[in-house]
Amino acid sequence: MANRRCLQFLTRRVSALFSANPPLHTLSTPPPLSTHEPLKALVSKSPLIFSPNWSAPTRHFSSDRNDGVDDSEDDDDDDDIGYSSDDGSLSKGGGSKREYTPEEMAAEAAGIGYKVVGPLETTDGVFKPYEPVFAVIQIGSHQFKVSNGDSIFTERLKFCEVNDQLILNKVLLVGTSSQTMIGRPIVPDATVHAVVEEHALDAKVLIFKKKRRKNYRRTKGHRQELTKLRIIDIQGIQKPEPVVTEKPSKTHGKKPEKVAVAA
Repeated sequence: MANRRCLQFLTRRVSALFSANPPLHTLSTPPPLSTHEPLKALVSKSPLIFSPNWSAPTRHFSSDRNDGVDDSEDDDDDDDIGYSSDDGSLSKGGGSKREYTPEEMAAEAAGIGYKVVGPLETTDGVFKPYEPVFAVIQIGSHQFKVSNGDSIFTERLKFCEVNDQLILNKVLLVGTSSQTMIGRPIVPDATVHAVVEEHALDAKVLIFKKKRRKNYRRTKGHRQELTKLRIIDIQGIQKPEPVVTEKPSKTHGKKPEKVAVAA
């Protein structure tokens, strides 16, 4: 009885796999079982269960515990914003770059706080010795205290290339050792001249996000684009004349020679 029940159960399961509604004439009635015949011989006689053309159904497994979960909140974080190498124009999602007219370039650069004069020639003697003048300038949302000959790193400036001369017109304060002029908010007729030395990338910053008990971990890296500027001149204030200090001559520092006196 146990052998017959097992065979009938296997027959029903295999029939359900091959067809949801199999025709009745295709199902053959299993032969009558003998109580003395072994189970192995009975299974070998059943053509319905063990067919040479039978193949196991394919099952697909997923290793993701959150398979099918909508992560719509992360779609905004995955949007990439690319910067072009020529003029720094934004291209969202790697699409086409935006074309700027000369008027739009000048207006956007003025809003940031600079003006592109043009490439620096080799014959231009712009690099001067140190002068006791300092200024506080604003580029974008950052402020810098600079003097003649200093180098600063700012965020990537658009519409300018290496060796271009810039005029930084947002001067908040300018002064010397004898006087100081404070702007409201900008000092009129005060400018700072600079030269673009290079465009570089800052050190990598890692951004790690995690949601506990949700199997959510995201690691991203970011390298800020920077522009290195060299300050060459500060204008808009009367510069003090350099004081020349004379070095003492060596003749005044000589000791009198000792003269031997005869006894």
